[in-house]
Amino acid sequence: MRKIIELKDISKAFDGETVLDHINLDIYDNEFITLLGPSGCGKTTTLRIIAGFEQPDTGSVLFLGDDIGALPPHKRNVNTVFQRYALFPHLNVFENIAFPLREKRVPREEIDEKVQEMLQLVALSGFEKRSVTSLSGGQQQRVAIARALISRPQVLLLDEPLAALDLKLRKDMQQELKKIQKATGITFVFVTHDQEEALSMSDTVVVMSEGKIQQIGTPIDIYNEPENAFVADFIGESNIVSGIMLQDNKVRFSGHVFDCVDSGFAKNEPVDVVIRPEDVDIVKEEKGMLKGVVNSVTFLGVHYEIIVDIGGFKWMIQTTDFVDVDEHIGLYLEPDAIHIMKKSKYSGMFGDYSSFSNEFDELSDVSSEVEE
Repeated sequence: MRKIIELKDISKAFDGETVLDHINLDIYDNEFITLLGPSGCGKTTTLRIIAGFEQPDTGSVLFLGDDIGALPPHKRNVNTVFQRYALFPHLNVFENIAFPLREKRVPREEIDEKVQEMLQLVALSGFEKRSVTSLSGGQQQRVAIARALISRPQVLLLDEPLAALDLKLRKDMQQELKKIQKATGITFVFVTHDQEEALSMSDTVVVMSEGKIQQIGTPIDIYNEPENAFVADFIGESNIVSGIMLQDNKVRFSGHVFDCVDSGFAKNEPVDVVIRPEDVDIVKEEKGMLKGVVNSVTFLGVHYEIIVDIGGFKWMIQTTDFVDVDEHIGLYLEPDAIHIMKKSKYSGMFGDYSSFSNEFDELSDVSSEVEE
């Protein structure tokens, strides 16, 4: 695939605080790429540097091989859809979408044709004369997307565009955005802190933390083969325990030696071991590779979420099998359920569910949306 954008050794600081720390990133033609990370990780600053709203302190931005660092935003072949859609309240739907073409003095007939094309693309045919203030949040977002696309940019930048929508509408718009991207063939660069959005929509996910890129890969690769404890914890739930890689395909953790599918580590190398909650099988205590006591059971409709104490370390298990609080159970792990990672600065910071509660998790999500 053809590279459209190259970020080379980009760094940026605000008031002496480093926001981006020597990042390198290639973005390709017809790609849906998502910058994913918590508030303050540098994802929005990266987007603004691509758009030209911010200048990097070091490094360069290449567009189709040309350095565009000196180009102002309006001369870059990119458009941006912001979290707040910035529609013109005094203009109707048609005129909001037509605005970029009117600024370029495009002939009226061509404007009419292209606006109708955009309205059809975003499923708003028949809304031409509506006031944008009368539209729902999802409809306003579609108008903003149509306005951004009507000039046919090669890249569309989307900065948390779904954050203001309710959950059902957000899920609907995830599918709509992916359809629009495929229909237009335009490269989408999407910024979010929502892991589900990133996994469900993207061709490529870029996980960021503390101004650095932690991992780049497909959603499946990012989920199944996280590179460090931060990625494993941020992308879904993970049990992360310390282990020793005894040899290829053999690892010891939690007092037991397990077969695994990983290799290439040094003999007796300390490692982090990731086990996803859905990959743990509950068995009778005497048949378990590991043994523990059930601390809590939460029914979530499709499955139970169970916290199990194993030697003082709290594991999360997601299962359709019911067990009761204080029950003694065994855990069985298939080799391909065990993922081995090298030790990192994030080792020991994640993966123990001693303080976990669904309510706290939801409050954290809400607070991060406010901070963004």
